[in-house]
Amino acid sequence: MTAAPGPPPDPAPAPSWHRRAWTLAGPLILTNLTTPLVGAVDSAVVGHLPASFYLGAVGIGSVVFNALFWMFSFLRMGTIGLAAQALGAARPDEALAVFGRALLLALAIGAAMIALSRPIEGAALWYMGPGPEVAPHARDYIRIRILSAPAMLADYALLGWFVGVHNTRAALAVALATNVVNVGLDLLFVVGFGWAVKGVAAATVAAHYAAVGLGLWLAAREARRLGARLDWRRVRAAGELRRLFAINRDIMIRTFFLIASFSAVTAIGARIGDTVLAVNALLLNLQSLMTFAVDGFSHAAQALVGRAVGAGDREGARLAVRACALWGVGIAALYAAGYGLFGDDLIALLTSLPEVRALAREYLIWAAFSPLVSVGAFLMDGVFLGATRTAAMRDSMILSAAIYAAALAVLVPALGNHGLWLSVMILLAARALTLGVRYPALLGAIGH
Repeated sequence: MTAAPGPPPDPAPAPSWHRRAWTLAGPLILTNLTTPLVGAVDSAVVGHLPASFYLGAVGIGSVVFNALFWMFSFLRMGTIGLAAQALGAARPDEALAVFGRALLLALAIGAAMIALSRPIEGAALWYMGPGPEVAPHARDYIRIRILSAPAMLADYALLGWFVGVHNTRAALAVALATNVVNVGLDLLFVVGFGWAVKGVAAATVAAHYAAVGLGLWLAAREARRLGARLDWRRVRAAGELRRLFAINRDIMIRTFFLIASFSAVTAIGARIGDTVLAVNALLLNLQSLMTFAVDGFSHAAQALVGRAVGAGDREGARLAVRACALWGVGIAALYAAGYGLFGDDLIALLTSLPEVRALAREYLIWAAFSPLVSVGAFLMDGVFLGATRTAAMRDSMILSAAIYAAALAVLVPALGNHGLWLSVMILLAARALTLGVRYPALLGAIGH
């Protein structure tokens, strides 16, 4: 006689969700910290050259490529949610097909960016408006760095897929490879060969291609572990392609407004003066160091919520979000305290120019305040990306950007660079609030 089935098991208790969050977020925090370290190392190397315009040129070039590549960050963000949902639904072949679609799209977009490199260069320099000493070095950086586009976008697809299938150690390995190669070649090309800004750009290009090679090898190993087979008919499935393009469209629109918002920090700083431009470049590096650390729990939420959506597990999604939120706030508080206590020492590591260091001290309060304002926006981004509710993210970002534009119009004329950074804080808070009000409805829809 077969025993009657018992009640369904209770959801995992809270401590196990904390462990799951850390299992994903631990490697992701290290992975994400290495991403801005590419820019930080570049800034540190040229920050010790004898003139501030080298640092300004790398700052402009870095913002240009962060903007360009962020436009296509759906290759990472969309891939995480789709792969995690396929994993939660026990569909390993579909999880691998998600990666196949993302990789093909990455290579196509990267090739197109190289073909359009001169119009991209002209538009970027027109928008940024660098001074006559900065402009030629910024142009050199852009012309070399554009060659990394296919590799950089393939990195996005790889990292997104690794997070989606909950193999964050592989994501960490790829990121570490990027940085090890970049640091070594920065020292060789800039310090050893004296190539200055050109050497920084060439080092970054080589680093991304080296990382792609490692990433593809690790992806093949992960596919074998999952028992997944790449079926090109599945990759080309019309229904999945339509879903992919709809998600990518929404993320791209959202990302466009986010890029425009943060690019304004550099563009407005350049119009105030070269020293303010250099200071804002350093503060953006500190913002990135914080962002990518706190964002580790956003990515963990994305992977855990995506898997819960695929499995129809509403309670699991709720517990995952709660665990990621608690740890995200804790990490943000540590960053706020660290920047408040040691911000001047960090600036000194990044540049030896006395005029830049002196002015940076006046604005370090925003670096200390930013983590506490940012954490809600990052967490909500992760939740909505994991659930692939990208239309809600798009609408939230458009509204937040409008609020930010109004803040800039009022605060920058009144307060200068302080008004610019206060406007950034308003933008971050608006993103958290406009998504937070939609969270209960998202949670209620899981499993229905």
